[in-house]
Amino acid sequence: MVGSRKASKYGEIVAKQIGKRLAESGITVVSGLAIGIDTAAHFGALDSCGKTIAVLGCGIDRYYPAQNRRLMDRIKAEGLVISEYPDGTSPRAYHFPQRNRIISGLCESTVVVEAGRKSGSLITAELAASQGRNVYAVPGNITSMSSFGANMLIRDGAVPLFIIDDLIRDLGLEPQREKRDILKLGEDEERVLKAVMKSSEVTVDDICRETMMSPEKINGILTILEIKGLVDSSLGKVFAI
Repeated sequence: MVGSRKASKYGEIVAKQIGKRLAESGITVVSGLAIGIDTAAHFGALDSCGKTIAVLGCGIDRYYPAQNRRLMDRIKAEGLVISEYPDGTSPRAYHFPQRNRIISGLCESTVVVEAGRKSGSLITAELAASQGRNVYAVPGNITSMSSFGANMLIRDGAVPLFIIDDLIRDLGLEPQREKRDILKLGEDEERVLKAVMKSSEVTVDDICRETMMSPEKINGILTILEIKGLVDSSLGKVFAI
């Protein structure tokens, strides 16, 4: 899974959700440890106790980017960190397009979550196609430049990824039960969660109209759902994860 370093909150949530669902179904998530989409994908897999591989554009003794030091250590302990570059090799701009062929080559399918017009993720998608792999892209806001590349991939023949279970089935596996099917949810929690899942993002007012509950009650339920790892929120918007 690859995507923009300057990811939106929506993009990060989607990438983490995909990483979680794939890991829950026993699929290894491969990405590049960059900030943004890569980071979210790795965390999604790790948070589900799944497998993830980080492919670096420098020696594996280098922490790059520096803010992902803890994440890299966690992947070393719980997954796999690899690089074609020897220890001591510093990250160079041209290393990252080169390492992308390894990311795509390790995977049966490549998923692009948010990519700008000149994103390196488009190189990965092109390499994946040339290697005979399936390429998926998450549709994004047509007014957002961070989604321009992903939307163009869909225009040019990439498979639009609307339902994560479809990707899992395409990989020859049966999706595992989602977390919300395992957790015990009350009736009101189920109603609020269903309202959130009707759109990529909703507001408390939207949920009020859908459920006929008060804002105070909804905010309390959303707090519970967030603790259970089923929703996330940012700038007044609520997302299912």
